[in-house]
Amino acid sequence: MLKPSENPPMTWPEVKSIRDFTGLWWVAHTRSRNEKALAQDLINKDISYFLPMSWKVRRRKQRTIRSLLPLFSGYLFFCGNENQRVELLRTNRVANIIEVNDQQRLLDELLQIEQALQAGASLAPHSYIKAGQHCRVIAGPLADLQGIVIRTKTAARLVLQIDMLGQAASVEIDLDMIEIDR
Repeated sequence: MLKPSENPPMTWPEVKSIRDFTGLWWVAHTRSRNEKALAQDLINKDISYFLPMSWKVRRRKQRTIRSLLPLFSGYLFFCGNENQRVELLRTNRVANIIEVNDQQRLLDELLQIEQALQAGASLAPHSYIKAGQHCRVIAGPLADLQGIVIRTKTAARLVLQIDMLGQAASVEIDLDMIEIDR
């Protein structure tokens, strides 16, 4: 397990938003538990990537263990050219590369995840939802995020989906901060 300071950054290069990355987007389906190691390899090769992560807290025998885990287990999003894609394959940490047919749609979905993380929202992995009420956040640091609202026993959550992966993450949201998409 890595110390918090040893974790790779969620985006590389760190100073940019993923909106500013140049090249084509691909999705790397990594070998088991290789997401962070692949991110370190990409830093060394200066290849732009986005690896959304969230903190998981567990209690074990009088200890609290905090781990920074990938939000979409087994996946890392990277942006670059064909030569960089080949370099990524040479790391031997990738099981498969998924070609992105709708570049703008993936970028829009990833930007929502990035905005939520930059706002300090506590995202959690969530099961993918096919049906539900589509909503948009109208106020606060998560303003303009769009997703599907679900209710749990204790709160409402906004589910942010990455359609091409069939994966999602959710964040707790106040119902008075959203409006229904029409």
